[in-house]
Amino acid sequence: MKQRLTGTFTGERALFMARDCRITDSVFEDGESPLKHSRNTDVEGSRFRWKYPLWYSEDITVARCVFEEMARAGIWYTNNVTVSDTEYTAPKGFRRCDGVRITGVSFPNAAETLWQCRNVRLDKVSARGDYLAMNCENVEAEGLELEGNYSFDGARNVTLRDSRLISKDAFWNSENITAENCFISGEYLGWNSKNLTLINCTVESLQGLCFCENLTLKGCRLVNTTLAFEYSSVDADIEGRITSVKNPRCGVIRAEGIDELIMEKDRVDTDKTQIIIKQAI
Repeated sequence: MKQRLTGTFTGERALFMARDCRITDSVFEDGESPLKHSRNTDVEGSRFRWKYPLWYSEDITVARCVFEEMARAGIWYTNNVTVSDTEYTAPKGFRRCDGVRITGVSFPNAAETLWQCRNVRLDKVSARGDYLAMNCENVEAEGLELEGNYSFDGARNVTLRDSRLISKDAFWNSENITAENCFISGEYLGWNSKNLTLINCTVESLQGLCFCENLTLKGCRLVNTTLAFEYSSVDADIEGRITSVKNPRCGVIRAEGIDELIMEKDRVDTDKTQIIIKQAI
């Protein structure tokens, strides 16, 4: 049975190495690292007001809590952590964690959040800030609402469903990314990626989907997307027209029309790319 604690906890490492605890209706303030090295601990209905609250912890649940702005770098080096129905205002949350489940959480200041984490599940998460999920591995996200640039830079093995990303330079240097039923808007989408697959997505991008290796689009719409596919190996099945395509490296592009097709023989072997104009449905 877990020990139940309620109160205002102050001072550095206020509940250092807490074990088998249920902390409810509490405030952590005026002291760093209050729950450092905690284990098998639940925190409910509480507020974190100071830095580094959960570091080097294991088997943690956080529900209906608030991480205020000064609770920066809040959850680092922590494994098997679940956070739900929480307002996470602090930047730099979650770093080098393994086994992360986040549900119904708002990140209004998500700068440098979810860096180098593994085995992550995001459900109905909203975030505003740059560099979300940099260098993460094994991520599943459903209902993600993101406004912030450079998302998923260097990420690997990511699946996004029913999500909305307003994000310049999303998926740069990434590998094994699949997005399904998503809206993605931002310049320079997917550069230097490997195995990027978009299924039934709507994309808006300036010079998007360039320098990609093994790029696949199935049933996607490219809205106001210009100079697409430069130096990419691509298999694209597009619903509707494409504004412009420039120098794909190889592959096949199917669309109902391409307003501007730039194929420079001194830059690419044009015989390696097949353009198929489909009949409009």
